[in-house]
Amino acid sequence: MPSDHSTWFLLDSGPGNPAFNMALDEALLESMSRLGKPVLRFYGWTEPAATFGYFQKYADVERATPLRPLIRRPTGGGIVPHDADWTYSLAFPPGHEWHSLKAEESYRRVHAWIQAAFAELKIKTDLAPCCNPSILDTRHSTLPAACFVGHVKFDLLWKGGKIAGAAQRRSKLGLLIQGSVQPSSFQKSEVRSQQSERAAWQNAMRDVGRAILGADCQEFGPDATLQERAEELAGQKYSQGTYNHKR
Repeated sequence: MPSDHSTWFLLDSGPGNPAFNMALDEALLESMSRLGKPVLRFYGWTEPAATFGYFQKYADVERATPLRPLIRRPTGGGIVPHDADWTYSLAFPPGHEWHSLKAEESYRRVHAWIQAAFAELKIKTDLAPCCNPSILDTRHSTLPAACFVGHVKFDLLWKGGKIAGAAQRRSKLGLLIQGSVQPSSFQKSEVRSQQSERAAWQNAMRDVGRAILGADCQEFGPDATLQERAEELAGQKYSQGTYNHKR
């Protein structure tokens, strides 16, 4: 990983409603050329929800999970449950090194970052060396893929089970990575307080980002342009059935 220091923006947006959470991530991607710097965002959820991949069929997702609302992500991937998970996103401007990476390498890199952050918390995790053969194969099933059923190469594992996954979208606007850490597996035995350990993990992500990636994160709040665009996308797209049921 690179170690030359550069300025990144850090956005801790706290709990948000499901439609707005997806909208702000897309607004960040759209703003990359204007902002000119990568953004690391941490966020939570004001209510339980599930997001699903851009290319998944809504009817299949609806049958596969009882969680509501169901919100289509701007990225790919499978169904992700959101309630007590630790959610983050990364946005990179066009021309940035991460934007030019192959998808597998950026996937490996982000999970190696999370792995190192967990090591700071004395929690040992592993990068999956390959796919779990028991993972649901949607080519021979009417059920959609669930992100945390089985694992694929470079997913993050704890004691053999997947605890972190991510989805990506590359375009001329930049690169957006949306990721989720599901801490429930190890919380009972290794984490004393979800709230305090989530904050500790976010601090570790920041520290490791600086040490390994050379990312000097500066606190960042959405300006009026970004906020207004996110609210527009939330109201006109992510909260609308015409988008979420589009296929």
